[in-house]
Amino acid sequence: MSVAESAVPDTEQHGLLALLPAGARPYAMLARFDRPIGAWLLFWPGAWAILLAGEPLRGAAMLIALFAIGAVAMRGAGCVYNDIVDRDLDRRVARTRSRPLASGRVGVAAAWRFLVALCAVGLAVLLELDWSARIVAVVSIAPVACYPFMKRITWWPQAWLGIVFSWAALVGWAAATGGLSAPGLLLYAGGIAWVIGYDTIYALQDIEDDALAGVKSSARAMGRHVRPGVAAFYGVALLLWCAAFWARRPDPLALLALLPVAIHLCWQVATLDVTDAAGALDRFRSNRTTGLLLAMAALAVGSAG
Repeated sequence: MSVAESAVPDTEQHGLLALLPAGARPYAMLARFDRPIGAWLLFWPGAWAILLAGEPLRGAAMLIALFAIGAVAMRGAGCVYNDIVDRDLDRRVARTRSRPLASGRVGVAAAWRFLVALCAVGLAVLLELDWSARIVAVVSIAPVACYPFMKRITWWPQAWLGIVFSWAALVGWAAATGGLSAPGLLLYAGGIAWVIGYDTIYALQDIEDDALAGVKSSARAMGRHVRPGVAAFYGVALLLWCAAFWARRPDPLALLALLPVAIHLCWQVATLDVTDAAGALDRFRSNRTTGLLLAMAALAVGSAG
């Protein structure tokens, strides 16, 4: 089976996968190394927090590098754990039935060993942070462990994903400042709303299969109101990010730094076609640009304040 044939539809960088030994490719796909968008989305909230805190350039660069390594490792670990839990459900959804565990190309025991190895990388990163950041990071284990089960329990598993995927904002703020305070907490809360918005867009790809498999999602819960629903969550995210920036630097110019972010999110909503799975995937992926624009705004405000 070729890399292209065995990849899920939203895979990327087939050429990179093709360079790996054949035996390593299923593990790379299990950790979604072929789909780097997830690592980007996990990484950005931590970078925002570090930059908004105004950490000196050298210290910020080191922290951001550590967070980048941690994001790749822990996103990979999360995907492996999610696929272990969801392997039976994945076999019932067209987009996911070719995943390595669901298709049988990787066994459950081997997946657990790979998960431990990825967590070891995350632990190495964690030990480079101070104690306050370590404590905040360790607290995330509980919501991370619960996430794969949320789609069976609630119509809003995207909200739980927001709690998990935005957690780096809390860790980043603690790493840069030695604790938690209003700007970091508001940045985190905005991140939760942002994740609900973009993951609802992502869930549009699976809405029919999810209905057949009995999998719950915010896209199914919103029904015909997906576009205004996503717009509302993006709006809440922007309001909370404005509050975070204002708490860091009470100056109208600080809020103007978020204008490019607002324009980009408006573009996503305005051009979203809920019946076009490929277009939904494109808009979901464009949130790496959202992350970059917010990082630039955080850098401008943090370095000025």
